[in-house]
Amino acid sequence: MRVLLLVCLLLGCSSAVLAQAPADPVAQAYQRGGVTALWHRAGALTPTGSALLQQLLNADQRGLHPADYSAQQLLTLSGQKDAASQAQLDRQLSQAALLLIGHLQRGRVSPAAAGYKLPVPVDVLDPVATLISLAASTDVAAALDAYEPHYNHYHLLKQALAHYRQLAALPALPVLPPLTARSVRPGESYTGAPVLRALLARLGDLPQADAEATGTQLDSVLSAALSRFQARHGLQADGVLGAGTIAALQLPLAERVQQLQLSMERARWLPRPSGPFILVNIPQFRLYAFRGPGDSEQHMLAMNVIVGRTFPGHNTPVFMADMRYVVFRPYWDVPASIARNEILPKLRQRLAWGAEQDYELVRGQADSSPVVAWDESALEPLQRGELRVRQKPGARNALGRVKFMFPNPYNVYLHSTPAQSLFARTERAFSHGCVRVEDPQALGEFVFAGEAGWDGARIADRLQAEGGPERINLSKSLRVIIFYATAIAAEDGRILFLQDIYKHDQRLKRLLAISD
Repeated sequence: MRVLLLVCLLLGCSSAVLAQAPADPVAQAYQRGGVTALWHRAGALTPTGSALLQQLLNADQRGLHPADYSAQQLLTLSGQKDAASQAQLDRQLSQAALLLIGHLQRGRVSPAAAGYKLPVPVDVLDPVATLISLAASTDVAAALDAYEPHYNHYHLLKQALAHYRQLAALPALPVLPPLTARSVRPGESYTGAPVLRALLARLGDLPQADAEATGTQLDSVLSAALSRFQARHGLQADGVLGAGTIAALQLPLAERVQQLQLSMERARWLPRPSGPFILVNIPQFRLYAFRGPGDSEQHMLAMNVIVGRTFPGHNTPVFMADMRYVVFRPYWDVPASIARNEILPKLRQRLAWGAEQDYELVRGQADSSPVVAWDESALEPLQRGELRVRQKPGARNALGRVKFMFPNPYNVYLHSTPAQSLFARTERAFSHGCVRVEDPQALGEFVFAGEAGWDGARIADRLQAEGGPERINLSKSLRVIIFYATAIAAEDGRILFLQDIYKHDQRLKRLLAISD
């Protein structure tokens, strides 16, 4: 309200604008509670007020920044005993509490600012009632916990953050000596083996007892620990010490703390679905199908996926949509940009290539649109966008045997693929933006679990059948979230750090003003 009044004084506002301005919830809380102070009694902070101040000072434990709430200034002000200072502190504590709660619920920045098409969580809180309730709480920490995301993996991230803060505060270990060859393979000698053991033990990938071993050989125990580290960091888990692994080992742990903070911020943007949903984590190249937000890793469906390339324009976008139908034996409707830039040059070189790859030229946007014969005269209409290219269902079809459709502005969907060998790669950013799934049968069984008459056998029959496209509308839509998180805390205690393949972490750090 004070900010709006200042703007109006500078620019001039009508009385109607001022009349519509929201009332100050802090002032309303004191008025509704019939009190002059929420956090003070008899000239001193109440236990609840002291606990709130401590939570603001320790906001970094929640992946937030105490400076956002002027925590140190509030601590200084709390040492003043005059009535005016205490009144000022009381109101500033109330303002800071509301700001903190808003950050816990919705994050510090909006998903849109980060380039994500995720809905901003709706604020259903009554801020006045919230303040009054918090001031009456006997456990401020628990009261604030209730505003954080209820996903189990968010709380695991919170624990991981505390652990990595402790690791980052330890004295730095010696730097690994440079490699004298391109890599050190299991069984080979490396002068930095003792430092490597110490590093892996500190990070939890090597048992402490094994860290006491001597010698310079990359023996089987050390190589196995190195493989565990590599698997946690999105690297090829081969137990070979190369430049990429050394770079990951030597990355300052303060940067790992930042990765955890960024994942916690993004987790606050997630909706709170009550039923089944699908989540794809782009940097992890993994899909997870949840029966509900409380689903454990042991019971959820998980599989490898292939996502969009790292080239601009081919990135898989971050967004949320509802799956509404499934198409078995689909056409691949080639995007116009791919038709012009990739397919048309090949057709100009040899027209027969199109038919050999099971492509068709089509006039119109429907599956029933007329097919145009392959002819040199058709290439210019294709260039102008008057014709389009599609690939017929079959063994060569880029979409495989099925696509799972959740209409969205990006024309991105989940689909199978004939290129199964790519799923064995550690990094799987090969598509033009859509998401290829490793196990369409298992995903189909999850998607159709609530559909009458559909079981695994029927899905398998549809996947193996020949013929044209078959669309099946879902009786109930299924939420799909395409997400981006480079730090994950698993239920088995592992903490995963993934490559920032699209540089989204860099952008979010700038928005949050997190320095390297």
